[in-house]
Amino acid sequence: MAEPGPVVAQQNLDRSCWVCFATDEDDRTAEWVRPCRCRGSTKWVHQACLQRWVDEKQRGNSTARVACPQCNAEYLIVFPKLGPIVYVLDLADRLISKAGPFAAAGIMVGSIYWTAVTYGAVTVMQVVGHKEGLDVMERADPLFLLIGLPTIPVMLILGKMIRWEDYVLRLWRKYSNKLQIFNSIFPGIGCPVPRIPAEASPLADHVSATRILCGALVFPTIATIVGKLMFSSVNSNLQRTILVGANRATDANGATDANRATDANGATDANGATDANGAADVNRVTDANGAADVNSD
Repeated sequence: MAEPGPVVAQQNLDRSCWVCFATDEDDRTAEWVRPCRCRGSTKWVHQACLQRWVDEKQRGNSTARVACPQCNAEYLIVFPKLGPIVYVLDLADRLISKAGPFAAAGIMVGSIYWTAVTYGAVTVMQVVGHKEGLDVMERADPLFLLIGLPTIPVMLILGKMIRWEDYVLRLWRKYSNKLQIFNSIFPGIGCPVPRIPAEASPLADHVSATRILCGALVFPTIATIVGKLMFSSVNSNLQRTILVGANRATDANGATDANRATDANGATDANGATDANGAADVNRVTDANGAADVNSD
């Protein structure tokens, strides 16, 4: 019966930590524990090493379960009693960690919304006039202002993104030939429009997207300034801004039609060929009805 004592002592002298692999000879002051059902060389571990290993496994979540990697026995972790101050702080930390993402999303959405409301109010005062705009917004329903003002920047951006003038031009050319009065006022308006390849989406490039966004938001300010300079004889600030916007839309349609006409003529006239001896010269001329005449010299 006296033999087990020396054997146990010898086993205790041969113990090593399965976390840091240190023995009693490396650190004689360390505290040893046997937290699980493991036997042999893996049953001993330093208390400090085990606590550090458990912290790494929990990754800040003190309620996460941790088990022994060898015998899969779950560790029973006992925390010291928390005081009222520590308990309140821990509860507040949990509430903040859960409500933080929702609060951040709400703040971001609210910031965007009130920025759009402010931009809409400033745009109304720029376009209509400072005093007239304030008078209009004071007489309007508050609910209407809260819904209508944020839609102003949204509509400006959508109007810049969508090529609405092309659709209007196509509809005009498609159905105007059915009304003879338009043909008498605008001769040739019902001529077929040459087919052109579709353009790439302007939002495919981040530079184009930035240009569209900035151009749409700055347009009311530019229209107001240009209207005061070019149409100073007009008393109404709203009429001056509309005149500038109408001229811009007309210029945009004119530029589109000019480019299409140039492309169509270039595709037709570029087929003229001259041989190496200069014996033949072929010119193709397209009349208004789309018929081709060929003149040879």
